[in-house]
Amino acid sequence: MKQINLFTSCIVLAMLMFTNQTNAQLQTPEGSQRAQVMQRIGITNVTIDYGRPGVKEREIWGKLVPYGYNNLGFGTSKAAPWRAGANMNSTIEFTHDVKVEGKDIKAGKYGLHIALKEDGGATVIFSNNANSWGSYFYDEKEDALRVDVQTREAAHTELLTFSFPKVEANNATAVLRWEKKEIPFKVEVNVQDIVLKGITSDMRNAAGFTQANWDNAANYALNAEKLDLALEWVNSSISGSFFSKETFSNLSLKSQILAKQGKTAEAMTFVDKAAKLGNTSQVYQLGTGLIGLGQKDKALAVLKDNVKNNNGAWPSNYGLARAYSATGDYKNAIKALNIAMGNAPERFKPRLTGAMEKLKKGEDIN
Repeated sequence: MKQINLFTSCIVLAMLMFTNQTNAQLQTPEGSQRAQVMQRIGITNVTIDYGRPGVKEREIWGKLVPYGYNNLGFGTSKAAPWRAGANMNSTIEFTHDVKVEGKDIKAGKYGLHIALKEDGGATVIFSNNANSWGSYFYDEKEDALRVDVQTREAAHTELLTFSFPKVEANNATAVLRWEKKEIPFKVEVNVQDIVLKGITSDMRNAAGFTQANWDNAANYALNAEKLDLALEWVNSSISGSFFSKETFSNLSLKSQILAKQGKTAEAMTFVDKAAKLGNTSQVYQLGTGLIGLGQKDKALAVLKDNVKNNNGAWPSNYGLARAYSATGDYKNAIKALNIAMGNAPERFKPRLTGAMEKLKKGEDIN
């Protein structure tokens, strides 16, 4: 009896192995090759994954791709849009919350469908179902977002192609091109908000144990006009933590933040502190930055000290020439620039020569 049970068990095991082998999928090329395109907006990735059918001399719009919503004769959907590609769902993924055509959509991966209109319009559909085959199982109850756009005539594109032909700091336009039509939709990202939230979170983990990260965070906040936050972060770099210490970078950065807050007198005290810690080039940048802020007399004092403290190195004399020029003292500006030209490497001579020509004409070199 035990032998029969053993024999039976062996047969069952063999059948299971055969079944698993017959169910295994072979990897072969798809008729419409799969493709993927990604565009980063700020720190947000927008990724489109899709199949690329060819025109192959077929009539596309209104025929191969029917208008509106249709019963495709397969699956569960009785009113399916076009799958915006071939084979499996075309998908689009956002790594952060974004706006599409001005409407909010959460971070995540979505099935991408399009319902084409005969009048030249189209509805782009973002479905919470990103795993189905084509549009055969489309259900409007799973829609995350719908946006209406206008199609445009375009040069012939044989293989269906998604691209991002227009990219700006806070947005990008995705375009589907196929045959002689293109279908665009705009993706907008609140880059500043996303970056600041990310920095706030990062500074609570390992990144917050590195002083330079606080300087970089403060600099980003300064450029984003978030001055109170910038001041908070630069103060963390300067004092209060085990890694904190005064450096040229954080002191000069704090002076810029205070100046933008209108606290000019306080800002100048940090300019003085920073100038004592900077090298020739750093103090040159500090001084010329003061010229840009309209602090011409302070710039002149800082850049005079830079010459004294660095044995007349050529960048210090060039900075001094710019400071004199800013105050309208072209005579002393020419003297300082002559000294700089005598010590500067050859590759800088053309720029200094151009500055000298302007000074001799009585023109400011800043």
